[in-house]
Amino acid sequence: MIEAFDHPAGRAALDQPGGAKGWAGVLMHIHVTDNAGAPMRELAQARCVPGQGIEGDRYFLRTGTYSPKPDVREVSLIEAEVLDALARNDPPLQSGPIDLPPHEHRRNLTVRGVPLNHLVGRRFALGEVILRGGRLNFPCKYLAELLGKPVMLPLYNRSGLNCSIERGGIIRPGDAVRPLD
Repeated sequence: MIEAFDHPAGRAALDQPGGAKGWAGVLMHIHVTDNAGAPMRELAQARCVPGQGIEGDRYFLRTGTYSPKPDVREVSLIEAEVLDALARNDPPLQSGPIDLPPHEHRRNLTVRGVPLNHLVGRRFALGEVILRGGRLNFPCKYLAELLGKPVMLPLYNRSGLNCSIERGGIIRPGDAVRPLD
């Protein structure tokens, strides 16, 4: 597993003041799957296509569980800090810690140092790609049943962000994430 400090771009992103909004983050992991409910696979890089999603992903292919819904879901992100908190049982909303590795949470991108809840309706850069925050993701019974883990309550208000792609390109773990608006 790559950590922000293990990659030069990640170290640089975390060392920067983050501009006017006061944050800078880093892309930690990229995951896709070609079908709803199928295991996610990690990628070393991915191509983001405006209006479609990440090449090879279920939402790019329109085979995702929520593909028919009228929703912005070209790319989904979650904060690594949330996964850390679940592993610490923080806050203690269930009987104990929950191990939710990046390949299980069903979001495409795991980021660190990025305040996703504050990016609804805002533009931000991920490497050369420009994303616009759509709506916040909410934990669902489908995810809890698929994983067999009690994640609904612990992920409430911190289950990630659905985004549209305004400018496409290639992304890689270690790419800096920074605000534009």
